[in-house]
Amino acid sequence: MVKLTDAEWAVMQVLWAGEDFSLGEVVSALEPTRNWRRNTVHTYLTRMEEKGMVDIRREKEPHRYAAAVTREACARQERSQLLDRVYGGAAGDLIAAFLKESRITAEERDRLRKLLDDMEV
Repeated sequence: MVKLTDAEWAVMQVLWAGEDFSLGEVVSALEPTRNWRRNTVHTYLTRMEEKGMVDIRREKEPHRYAAAVTREACARQERSQLLDRVYGGAAGDLIAAFLKESRITAEERDRLRKLLDDMEV
């Protein structure tokens, strides 16, 4: 799978929100945060299709655009790259850093404990 740029993440966030969209719907959804012109969005969508991230259904008019990859698959790749690049693959160090820098609720803490118990760490 290809690493997504920030702009591609923005496009995918729109596509993950539904089944499929027209170009105009994607442009409208991106407008509050990106303010891209129609041609810019079309260029992103066609390039992302070439990378295997977007399906373009050309049998309908207007064409319909849909995600070809799941949010979870993209998130998994991002986590893996962060873990390898920043923490040398040490998951415990990554988790410890997040826990030191972020507040978690009692419920989140209990879920983490259960997860660790289930993993038999």
